[in-house]
Amino acid sequence: MKLIAVASGKGGVGKSTVSLGLARALAQRGRPVGLLDADIYGPDIPLMLGLKQTRELRRWDLGRDPRFGRIELEPVEAAGIKVMSVGFLLAERQMFAMPAMLASFIGDQLVKNVRWGALDYLIVDLPPGTADLQQHVFRTMDLAGAIIVVGPQDAAHLDARKILSLLRDAEVTVIGAVENMRGLRCPHCGEMLDVFPPVAEERSLLREVELLVSIPLDPVFARLNGIPPQFDELAARVEEQLA
Repeated sequence: MKLIAVASGKGGVGKSTVSLGLARALAQRGRPVGLLDADIYGPDIPLMLGLKQTRELRRWDLGRDPRFGRIELEPVEAAGIKVMSVGFLLAERQMFAMPAMLASFIGDQLVKNVRWGALDYLIVDLPPGTADLQQHVFRTMDLAGAIIVVGPQDAAHLDARKILSLLRDAEVTVIGAVENMRGLRCPHCGEMLDVFPPVAEERSLLREVELLVSIPLDPVFARLNGIPPQFDELAARVEEQLA
């Protein structure tokens, strides 16, 4: 099983959309795929899949249960992939009330204590930024590589370069970058329009990281009826890089 981290320097750049799209595109290519929503404080994957937990969790068991041995979780099968998220364990309106120092243990549990079965790929959708959980994942998990998702805004590229620095320090292979929300196609004439001003070349992440695919602003990327060609292209590029 190859673990692929999907990371971003800041929130709001569409990282979860890219993670889910990549996982579904790999599954469409006949690969057994798992998707871990590792954003324990703001899990969005369940909502994107139309899934909801209404029962509140009263106690979180870490490690081993002395009565039954290791606690194992069952992933949810949806959209052709196996999915695990804190959002399946907590009620939709329930906050994740656990000290930050324990976040790394939760991340480990969601990777190692889930009955993933035989997978070719496990896509790990990380929280945005460079906090303890991301650092723990980069330094302790045997990642095949990482993808950095960036928006076309100057601030997104600036923060993405911080993630790049963290990945390099942890000696994680950077597969490449996905530039999301790059332009909007006019519904009348079909011309591509730049919604955001161009990023200064000296601040662009793409000076240092290979661009895997650009994804435009389009409602189709938020739907599950079919897989847009950009995600199929991304899956092909990822498989090529990891071959």
